[in-house]
Amino acid sequence: MTDSDAAAKLDTSVPHSARVWNYWLGGKDNFPVDRAVGDDFANLYPDITVVARHSRAFLKRAVTFLVTEAGIRQFLDIGTGMPTAENTHQVAQAASPDTRIVYVDNDPLVLVHARALLTSTPEGRTDYVDADLHDPERILEAASATLDLTQPVGLILMNILGHVPDIDQAVAIVRGLLDRLPSGSYLLTADGTNVIDGPAFEEAIAVWNANAPLGYHLRHPDQISRFLEGLEVLEPGLVPCSKWRPAPDAAGEDLREVDEFGAVARKP
Repeated sequence: MTDSDAAAKLDTSVPHSARVWNYWLGGKDNFPVDRAVGDDFANLYPDITVVARHSRAFLKRAVTFLVTEAGIRQFLDIGTGMPTAENTHQVAQAASPDTRIVYVDNDPLVLVHARALLTSTPEGRTDYVDADLHDPERILEAASATLDLTQPVGLILMNILGHVPDIDQAVAIVRGLLDRLPSGSYLLTADGTNVIDGPAFEEAIAVWNANAPLGYHLRHPDQISRFLEGLEVLEPGLVPCSKWRPAPDAAGEDLREVDEFGAVARKP
């Protein structure tokens, strides 16, 4: 798909999760309809901006760990959303410039901005695949043009599995991706939960689902833990994103529990 084809497919009359998330993170790549739904959501659940910030911080810490301590040099980031600050390739290549990253999304606006902004270091490589989460075979086939799938891969599924209504189907998608990756690969995942401030978050999610074509489903951590079955889950396990290996000097707001749980796990 060319950039002009992608632009032609844009529908600015309905909100899109990637653009609303971009708005909550302070980005500019969103439309009035995204901001309106984002504001309605935040009025019901003001902590959504806190969740978004901790989600991004968790991603940064986890990717840095995988590069610097686990030796991962290639990532498959599915449902990447709009480019903002400290994207996966920026974090990974800052730690090791030869890292390769493939981003996957199926929103035409994301496609346009990813091609323009997700540039690589000379030593590494960054690529973009226009594909749907529900088609793991297509994703892996396309990613293999950039990644060596015989070597360990960091698979990133951040805030994307909640868009799959059926938990069994979501688990099957994760399995379909991990089964094709070699031993020593890692899963980095996080999604919204309903155990810390569930009623307010559920009410806000209902607003989102009434206005957006792609719904989102908050899940109990016990359900999210199903994505980790058969894997070696790293300490501290599946926890609120703010609690996953925080900086030594973290305190106060930086350690506040949020309704998004994340984990990093290794394929044995």
